[in-house]
Amino acid sequence: MSHLILRLDVSGTPVTWIPWQDAVCLYSRNMVAWTAGEHMFRFQGGICRATGQRSAVNVNSIIAIKRSAQNKYVRRGVPPLTNRELFLRDAHMCMYCGNDQRNTLLTRDHVLPISRGGRDSWSNVVAACRTCNTRKGNRIPEEAHMPLLAVPYVPNWAEYLALSNRRILADQMDFLKSQFSGRPMPFHRQ
Repeated sequence: MSHLILRLDVSGTPVTWIPWQDAVCLYSRNMVAWTAGEHMFRFQGGICRATGQRSAVNVNSIIAIKRSAQNKYVRRGVPPLTNRELFLRDAHMCMYCGNDQRNTLLTRDHVLPISRGGRDSWSNVVAACRTCNTRKGNRIPEEAHMPLLAVPYVPNWAEYLALSNRRILADQMDFLKSQFSGRPMPFHRQ
């Protein structure tokens, strides 16, 4: 199985994607508070010597964990900024000329250049083709006469999780969409 399991905290807030093996461990440790989603996966274990029966665990596509210790999965605030998720946020389109580009032809452009006090943050970066990024140079869009086609924004955690997984099941996407911020969001193409 190549699909990931959507892990939530007990309140239903999306936390992260986990491999099925981690989900099986959480089930075996009785850490699953509740489940959601339509997809269920069955994993077979070994055969018990005493009973002769084979063990099995059913794992839902969305699981909420009873308690979440402070660890690598507990994240609040701003999702990490990576080029991959930035380009997905901007639908692989240059935010200056509007041309659809492959990842290798896109660059991260700082709307307010770092050399002029800009920050490397979601709200100050857009996907730009190499030609437009070079043409804009060390200027702001207005100075370069290159208006932005869309305003950069910080995705919430649910939006980020949708951007970061290439193989989202329909029930997982429906759950994540219910927690989007309300602005239209481009999704990646398969």
